[in-house]
Amino acid sequence: MNLEFKRELPNARVVKEMYPLSEQGAKTKAANDAAIQAVLKSESDKFLLIIGPCSADREDSVLEYISRLREVQEKVADKIVIVPRIYTNKPRTTGDGYKGMLHQPNPEAAPDMLNGIISIRRLHLRALEESGFSCADEMLYPENHSFLSDVLSYVAVGARSVENQTHRLTASGLDIPVGMKNPTGGMLSVMMNSITAAQHSHTFVYTGWEVKSKGNPLAHAILRGYTHKQGNHAPNYHYEDLQFVYRLFEKAELANPAVIVDTNHANSNKKFDEQPRIAKEILHSMRLSPEINSIIKGLMIESYLVDGNQAPGGNVYGQSITDPCLGWEKTERMIYDIADLL
Repeated sequence: MNLEFKRELPNARVVKEMYPLSEQGAKTKAANDAAIQAVLKSESDKFLLIIGPCSADREDSVLEYISRLREVQEKVADKIVIVPRIYTNKPRTTGDGYKGMLHQPNPEAAPDMLNGIISIRRLHLRALEESGFSCADEMLYPENHSFLSDVLSYVAVGARSVENQTHRLTASGLDIPVGMKNPTGGMLSVMMNSITAAQHSHTFVYTGWEVKSKGNPLAHAILRGYTHKQGNHAPNYHYEDLQFVYRLFEKAELANPAVIVDTNHANSNKKFDEQPRIAKEILHSMRLSPEINSIIKGLMIESYLVDGNQAPGGNVYGQSITDPCLGWEKTERMIYDIADLL
């Protein structure tokens, strides 16, 4: 094999023993889980906001951002459930570029997977213990989910992973919501097949074990727009798109039909400051259509402390080093505007 075996990494049990979840942290996560899942099961009229940086690049600025979200959450708690994004591993279309804290806990240093595993667990633990938020992360590597399985309240499967069998089967074995994004090419049937697979039971190999999943009734859709074969971005959050997705769910007869709309990525043509406008259009569609209102459960928003982005190694504290994000002042205003419109 063309591989250099650098070192054997500890398994999830060892890492969890090194950095354990407290009893109070477990109780807080259970309460968060119940609130989030009630929305996706249509047992609550509250609205989910899965919100945060494109990638979690440094512990201090991410925790400051989340502490600000906590203050806002208290003010909108009657209408909104906030789930912070702490995305610690990043898919790269060509394989080049910053792959997230899992790979590089220091974005300017060489990859260090051992310290990366420790860093992402420590960051999620601190977020839970210090802010009371159990957060969302992207399941880029299904076998690594076990390092965070006791601290996450939400998992996303990205547009490049949604067709992958291992992602679908692993999602079927999780007991938290898993959002399946439509693929980059936009085929909604692929997304629906992924949700169907995740809601079913399967036997498969996971972390060296033969396992059997029970199926995950909280697997649902994330609409993120798509890319034409010519390379142009196109949205899929408009009224007609949402009506079409409603009919797909109606035909599929899946448990807990639910959609989260991503206000960035191809839906915004990567124009991050369009996110507040897109959110208002989606809420308007919900008011116009009972069908749309019944399936739209929330939004996914890319936001950080400072508008825009910078190259890795940049010196702007709290500014994304991957995709551009909405800055804090605009984010805070956006959340309050959403609450007013609900």
